[in-house]
Amino acid sequence: MRDHTRLRAFELADSLALAVYRHTRSFPRDEQFGLTAQLRRGAVSVPSNIVEGCARSTHGDYLRFLDVAFASAREVEYQLSLAARLGYLDPIAHAALAAHAAETGRVLAGLIRALRARHATSVAAMPCPATAASPQKHQA
Repeated sequence: MRDHTRLRAFELADSLALAVYRHTRSFPRDEQFGLTAQLRRGAVSVPSNIVEGCARSTHGDYLRFLDVAFASAREVEYQLSLAARLGYLDPIAHAALAAHAAETGRVLAGLIRALRARHATSVAAMPCPATAASPQKHQA
């Protein structure tokens, strides 16, 4: 299994989730079950999917969860923009959170690209299953 705590993407995602929770405390009460909850869920989804992907045994599952984490990071970027336009976040807080979410997304995208490239290289280097099998019997 992989250690999620060694990934820069996880560190960024974890600190993004904490920052989102801190900044959404001041959102209007009537948004408690709306944008506040949605933004928090999205922010928690990023590190959670990284952790779950790291716990998976196959490369494909690992990548699938990293893809979900990346999509959640992009979702958080939009929701932060919406919160700022609604006046729930001041421009300085929005800029800091948006930059944090964007950096998290960039680091995740880089990790995903690197893992896909490494996997493609290792798969290309593997012998073809048909030729690697035991010698075929000749028909008489």
